[in-house]
Amino acid sequence: MRKAEVEPTPNGIRTDVTAVVQVPASTANLGPGFDSLGMALDLYAWVAMSTAEETQVHLHGQETQGLPKGADNLLVQVARKVFERAGLQAPELEVSVYSEIPLTRGLGSSASAIIGALVAANELLLDPLPREVLFQMACAMERHPDNVGASLYGGIVIAYWDGKEAQHLKVVPESHLEAVVAIPEFELSTKKARGVLPEALPMRDAVFNIGHSNVLVAALCQGRYDLIRSAMKDKLHQPYRAPLIPGMEEVLAGAADHGALGAALSGAGPTLIALVDTRENRMDELSAFLSETMGKHGIRVTIRRLAPSAEGVRLLTLQGDHRTFREIVRKEQVQ
Repeated sequence: MRKAEVEPTPNGIRTDVTAVVQVPASTANLGPGFDSLGMALDLYAWVAMSTAEETQVHLHGQETQGLPKGADNLLVQVARKVFERAGLQAPELEVSVYSEIPLTRGLGSSASAIIGALVAANELLLDPLPREVLFQMACAMERHPDNVGASLYGGIVIAYWDGKEAQHLKVVPESHLEAVVAIPEFELSTKKARGVLPEALPMRDAVFNIGHSNVLVAALCQGRYDLIRSAMKDKLHQPYRAPLIPGMEEVLAGAADHGALGAALSGAGPTLIALVDTRENRMDELSAFLSETMGKHGIRVTIRRLAPSAEGVRLLTLQGDHRTFREIVRKEQVQ
């Protein structure tokens, strides 16, 4: 859909359009790549944003219930930073959000919200900020680049953020690489999951992770999926987080024997992710293993098959009011 023709406004903000964006979920770390590897997944959140007389947030779908509906909503707070970065006074906003991404489960729900708000607000500017600037802003907010990088750019993102600036590279995985995720019913906050990590590590563990992360990236770049099983091993964060997630150690140890290329904790958890080669046709076996293993520990999980999302955040429309937000979302969901 073509962008609507909009007359310039004195304050540099488009006031008679609504920006609607679609943002993919993400998994981070992929085992050894702590705070540096992320992959976008085809599970989405949608954000609509326009100027208004009074700030209000409309929540749609089960995954958004309980979130703030006013100026203290994360989407509004992030959007205001875009206008401030552009040297403009932040307007009152009307925001609508629908999400398939479960909250505090290790699938990048906060990162998708940040990227959705950054990009939607940026589309309301007559002189939009470069996407690279949005990436730097997102990394400064999240304090790590893996989830936000994946949601912004799509594919597999290899990145660093040193506290001042971020750099990234993107790899588009082969079409037969997919993932099976086991999403537990319980929530696990990133703050709690980071709180169990040690302040210092033995040198041998740091070297172990550097080597494994390097090989994992090379294997993904070259399609050497036979190396993923060993390359996804980690000594930096997963051993310390395992006590928070009953059954996790058994899943990581046994997933490859049931059809996975390799397995890891997704982000800070509690979701577990197994990478698969769809040509091997062992999805059912792997799904059963994940459910049964977690079930033995009293953990009920939802199993989902997800593909990498090669495309990151996407502008669906910049429009006047001829379709409702839910109509736009429904159309994307059936495609």
